Amino acid sequence: MAIKNYKPTTAARRNMSVTDYTALSKDGPEKSLLAPLNKHAGRNSYGTITVRHRGGGNRKKYRIIDFKRQKHDMDATVLSIEYDPNRSAFIALVQYEDGEKRYILAPNGLKVGDKVVSGENVDIKPGNALPLKSIPVGTFVHNVELYPGKGAQLARAAGIMAQLMAKENGMALLRLPSGELRNVRENCMACIGQVSNIDHENMKIGKAGRKRHMGWRPTVRGSVMNPNDHPHGGGEGKSPVGRPGPVTPWGKPALGYKTRKPHNRSDKYIVRRRNGK
Repeated sequence: MAIKNYKPTTAARRNMSVTDYTALSKDGPEKSLLAPLNKHAGRNSYGTITVRHRGGGNRKKYRIIDFKRQKHDMDATVLSIEYDPNRSAFIALVQYEDGEKRYILAPNGLKVGDKVVSGENVDIKPGNALPLKSIPVGTFVHNVELYPGKGAQLARAAGIMAQLMAKENGMALLRLPSGELRNVRENCMACIGQVSNIDHENMKIGKAGRKRHMGWRPTVRGSVMNPNDHPHGGGEGKSPVGRPGPVTPWGKPALGYKTRKPHNRSDKYIVRRRNGK
C-alpha cells in the first residue's frame, strides 16, 4: 500500500497523509465475525481514570481475529483484504474448504484468491502458519505465539516481522523488531512473512481533529500548569522542571523510568534485551 498525500487546500491538509485504501475490499466487514466494543474512556471497573487523555472517538466494532491458526492441513481461500479500525495492520477474510470463514492478519503481498494453510509440513510462503520447529533458520515470521495454544502475541503490528535465528534444545531463538533476542518454545505457531501495511509508519496525522476521531483527547504539558497542578508547573516564563528529572503529576519518575518487574517470570527466556544489555 502507498501513502496518499493531499493538496494543501487548508493548513491541516498541508501536513496530512493517509494510507491508500483503494486495493481493499469495499463490501464491508463479515457480520458473523463482528463483536461489540464498548468505550471505557480510560476508566477501570471502579470508574477511576487509569489511562489519561482517552475519550470520544468514532464508533467501531471488534473484528474477531484467528490468532491461533489451529485448523491444520485445510486450505483456506482469501476472499478479501480489509481495513480494521482496531489495529494498524490489514486483515484478510479467508474461507476454509468446509465453508467456515475467519479473519487472519494479512501478511504483505497476500492477494484475493490466494491459498493459505496451517500445519507442520506446509510450504514456506507468506500467510502460512507453522510451528517454529518446522520453519527454516533465517526465515522472517510474524504473529508468533509465546505459549503453545494461547494464540499469537508477538510481531502483530503493521510492517513488523521477527527473524528466526537458531533452534536448540526445544527452543527457538527469535530476533524481535525491537532488537531483543528471545527464546520461544519450538512448538509455538508462527506465520510466514511480514505484516501488511508497511507504510503505516510514514503516515502523518496532520490535524488535531483526526486524533480526536481515534479517541485521543488533548495532552497539556506540565510545564505550563500551576505549581498546585503539576510538579513541573510555576515559575516566570519558560522554566525548567526544577527537579533532577521529569516526573508524572504524582511525583513518580517519568520518561525513561523502567517499569518492568525486576523478577519477571520470562526473564530467563530473554537472551539480549532491546537496549543491547
